[in-house]
Amino acid sequence: MRSTDNALSKDWLEFQRNDETRIESVHAHFKGHAYDPHDHDELLLGVTRQGLQRFSCHRSVHTSSPGKAILIEPGAVHDGHSAQTEGFTYIMLYLPQLWVASAMQQRNLGDIAALSTAFRHTLTDDPLLSAAIENAWFALHYKEGLLARDESLDRLMTVLARHIVTPRQSAASNARNQMYRVRDYLHDQMSQDIGLDELSTWSGIDRFRLSREFKKVFGQSPHAWLVRLRLRTARKLLAQGVPPAIVACQVGFSDQSHLGRWFQRAYRMTPMMYQNRCSNVLS
Repeated sequence: MRSTDNALSKDWLEFQRNDETRIESVHAHFKGHAYDPHDHDELLLGVTRQGLQRFSCHRSVHTSSPGKAILIEPGAVHDGHSAQTEGFTYIMLYLPQLWVASAMQQRNLGDIAALSTAFRHTLTDDPLLSAAIENAWFALHYKEGLLARDESLDRLMTVLARHIVTPRQSAASNARNQMYRVRDYLHDQMSQDIGLDELSTWSGIDRFRLSREFKKVFGQSPHAWLVRLRLRTARKLLAQGVPPAIVACQVGFSDQSHLGRWFQRAYRMTPMMYQNRCSNVLS
């Protein structure tokens, strides 16, 4: 399937999806701006075919020239644009995390989605990896058949393994402990306007991996967990008779209205209604 933005830009994008593996393959050409910052649940493997492909990822700007392999982890925010007026052409595979995890486990490697698991480099000149990506992409994109698909994907995973940094067993436990410390920091700083950059600086963990691992451990994003903490604390203070406006300030909502909107969404009543029902409850 090919889509073209307009006749003047001559940008185009071809897209295929393999129903069995759910791997998506893209072949695209862009002049100027290509993508705003975004991320994917999938693992991205690509090769630049023509032109200079420039993008930001992991707080660095990368420029990929023809033949270079591009490696982007799930959840890593990146953008894209051309570094030359003639634009750039590239291919990309979008590999589902579950599929990759299964393939990696067969080789006694870790889950690519884990906090401490990452690629050694976002860009690499490894010709074997670039060739493996090209062959797997060709087999999938042009539906070369099951043997061609399976053999090329097996080869790709084997070559890719050299570029993955996997945690030791103890590192996974350390990562979980790091998330508990992040949780405690959120609790201690509940009344403050906390951002991901602050959490990243304090913990020393990349903000995108921090968000992914926090959700893995606690089932919620840091923001969602903080909102629930603030609401639970607000309930206790309201039950003690503290005025809603003061409660809002103490737990970190911007004002009483902000508290009210979240409180009603969570509990289907206003803070004042809740406080009136708890008027005889003391801690």
